[in-house]
Amino acid sequence: METVAYTPEQLLGVLNEVEQKYAPDTLYTAGEIGLLRRGPRVSVVGSRKATEDGLKRARTLTKALVKRQAVVVSGLAEGIDTVAHETAIALGGQTVAVLGTPLDRVFPIRNRALQERLRREFLIISQFASGHPTTPKSFPIRNRTMALVSNATVIVEAGEKSGTIHQGWEALRLGRPLFLMLSIVQNTKLTWPAEMLRYGAQVLERDALEDFLALLPEHAAGEEVAI
Repeated sequence: METVAYTPEQLLGVLNEVEQKYAPDTLYTAGEIGLLRRGPRVSVVGSRKATEDGLKRARTLTKALVKRQAVVVSGLAEGIDTVAHETAIALGGQTVAVLGTPLDRVFPIRNRALQERLRREFLIISQFASGHPTTPKSFPIRNRTMALVSNATVIVEAGEKSGTIHQGWEALRLGRPLFLMLSIVQNTKLTWPAEMLRYGAQVLERDALEDFLALLPEHAAGEEVAI
């Protein structure tokens, strides 16, 4: 499917001063752009080396988001990201992948088939042009853009040095709602959740999923924008 380049405002609507400051100049897309208008966009993100409990929580959350007709956004990494995309697809939902590579590259390689399906049937986005080298720094940069694309972010599971933490801080910087699973907050081995809570992150308990869903907008921001 053809790759098309847009400015962030063409895809997401008018950006405020902070959003403009941290937005990339260009977003490259392949797939169904209309997905960005079909419901609130929620990032479901977390560890590549997720625990079984973490994967179960990701499935439960994604199922609730699909039921609410939200668009599930994630980064196509192993672990939580992969489960979020696959669960949304299996349940007939909508999902968008924000990549840390150009659209014509695949990482991890084992997700090649998933990336191709997302390209054909859903939507993939990258800020990196074809030929741009992929380095470890590309993925935190991608997380900043994924926070921009999403109306809210939920961190399902993340260790003390997880790259997912970058997205949490970017969401807070942009003034977007950030939710941390209760299991993360209760993990006494982690120091970053308490700091994020001080800066405005909220705790998401499994029994409070409906309350969380009620906080989401009925429609995606920027849906009046013509593309």
